[in-house]
Amino acid sequence: MQLYDKDLLSVQEVRELVEKAKTAQQELSEKSQKEVDAIVKSMASAGVRNAQRLAKMAHDETGFGIEADKVIKNVFASNGVYEHIKDMKTIGELGRDEEKKVCHIAVPVGVVAGLVPSTNPTSTVLYKALIAVKAGDAIVFSPHPNARNCILEAVKMIRQSIAEAGGNEDLVGCITLPTMQATDHLMHHPDISLILATGGSAMVRAAYSSGTPAIGVGPGNGPAYIEKTADLPLAVKRIMESKTFDNGTICASEQSVICNEDMAQAVQTEMERQGACFLSDEQRKKLGSFILRANGTMNPAIVGKSAQTIADLAGIDIPAGTKVLVAKEDGIGRGHPYSNEKLAPILAFYTAGSYKEVCELCCDILHYEGAGHTFSMHTKDQNMVDYFAKRIPASRIVVNTSSTLGGIGASTNLAPALTLGCGAIGGSSTSDNVGPLNLLNIKHVAEGIKELDDIKADLPDCSEGVCKPQHFSDINMDVIVSEIIKRLQNA
Repeated sequence: MQLYDKDLLSVQEVRELVEKAKTAQQELSEKSQKEVDAIVKSMASAGVRNAQRLAKMAHDETGFGIEADKVIKNVFASNGVYEHIKDMKTIGELGRDEEKKVCHIAVPVGVVAGLVPSTNPTSTVLYKALIAVKAGDAIVFSPHPNARNCILEAVKMIRQSIAEAGGNEDLVGCITLPTMQATDHLMHHPDISLILATGGSAMVRAAYSSGTPAIGVGPGNGPAYIEKTADLPLAVKRIMESKTFDNGTICASEQSVICNEDMAQAVQTEMERQGACFLSDEQRKKLGSFILRANGTMNPAIVGKSAQTIADLAGIDIPAGTKVLVAKEDGIGRGHPYSNEKLAPILAFYTAGSYKEVCELCCDILHYEGAGHTFSMHTKDQNMVDYFAKRIPASRIVVNTSSTLGGIGASTNLAPALTLGCGAIGGSSTSDNVGPLNLLNIKHVAEGIKELDDIKADLPDCSEGVCKPQHFSDINMDVIVSEIIKRLQNA
C-alpha cells in the first residue's frame, strides 16, 4: 500500500531510521576503543571543514544570529568537543581496582533520540553526534522544521565521514519529514533508550513525560553581577561580547546585569560607551509589550535578531550602531517582561543596596526562570565568589568571563557542550555539561571479599537491648558521662 499522508509517512520513516540505527549500533558495540575513536575523529574533522558552509546554511534558513559566530559554534561543537573527549575511555573496561577487587565496564545505552533546536541547529547536530558515537551509541535526530535543510546537510556530512572511517553511516540518522507525530513516535519508540532534548520548554517536558529516560535542559535566564572590585571596562566588554555573540541565541548568555546602587551610573556610562542603549520609560514599555506574547512566552520574532532589527519591529528609535538594548527593571515575574529569558541582544538592568541584596535578587530571578542553569559574576574578590557560589541556584557559576562562552566551556575549563543540564532544581536529570559519559551506563563487577561470618563478627554488641558500635567497646562510658556532668556544673 502506498502512503501519501505526511504524518503517516513521517512515522514510518522514524521506524525505519530507528531500525537501521539499532543495527548500526550493534555493529559499533563490537568495535574497539581505537576503532570508535577513529570514527569520532573523522566526524570532528568533517565538522571543522564544513563549519563555514553549514553556518551560512543555518543563517540563511533560520534568519537567526550572525553567520560568523555560527562558524565559531560549529568549530567549537566539532574540534572543541573532540579535543575534550578524544582521550576519554568510553568503550569496554573503564577501570579496575585490584585491591578492592572491583571492575567498571562501559555499556552503551543503545539508540539515542536527539531533538535539535532552530537556534543552534548545525552545531547541536555536530556536538550530539560526536558524544553519542564516542559513547558507543547511535543517534536519530528530530530536526526543528524551521532548520530542516541545514540540519539534514549536517547529518549528510557526518554520515559520509563515518563511512570514510569504516563505520556504518546509519549510526547517525535524521527525520526528513519533521512532524509532531514523528517526534512523538521517536520519543516513544521501544528501541529508543534515551532522549537528548535541547529545545523549548514544552518539548523538553514532552521528552521527560514520554516514559523514555531523558536528559533535558531548562531555560537559561542568567543574571550577571558586576561587583565593586571588578575591572569595569573589561567586565562590560565581556558582557557585551557575550550578549551579542550570535545575537544571544545561546541559552547561557546573560539576561540581566546587576550592580550595587552606588555603581549604577558608572556601569550605565561604560555600557553606553561600548554600544548599549538604555531605553527611556516609553521605549521600555513599548519594547516590553513586544518581546513577550500574550501567554507570557518569548516572541519568536526577536530571537537571534540584531538590536536595530528588534527596535524597528517594536517601533522605537535607537542610536545607529547600538549593539544591545538595556531596560531598567524594578521587578520580577509577570508584568516585568525583561525579567524573562530573551534569546536576543536585550538586557534587563537591576540595582541593589548591598552584595547580600544582589544575591537575593539573583536568586529570585533564577527561581522565577532559569533555576539550575547559569550565573556569572565579575569580581577580584574571592570571598565574593565563595559567598555567591554557596547560595546561587545555578549549576554553572562563571567568573570574569563571558557567560555565553564560559557556560558552554569555550572560555572556561568546563566540559565543552551545547546541552547544559540544570539539575533537579531546574527539572533536569543532570547538572552536567552533557558529554559521552552521560550517554552510557557503567556496569560494576565486584568480587566477594567477606563471608557472612565476617559480617556477623563486625556487628555491634546488642546484648543489653541497645546496640553499641564496636569502636565504643573499649571506652568507659561511666567516665565519659561523669566528665560531661562535671563540665556542665563548672559552666
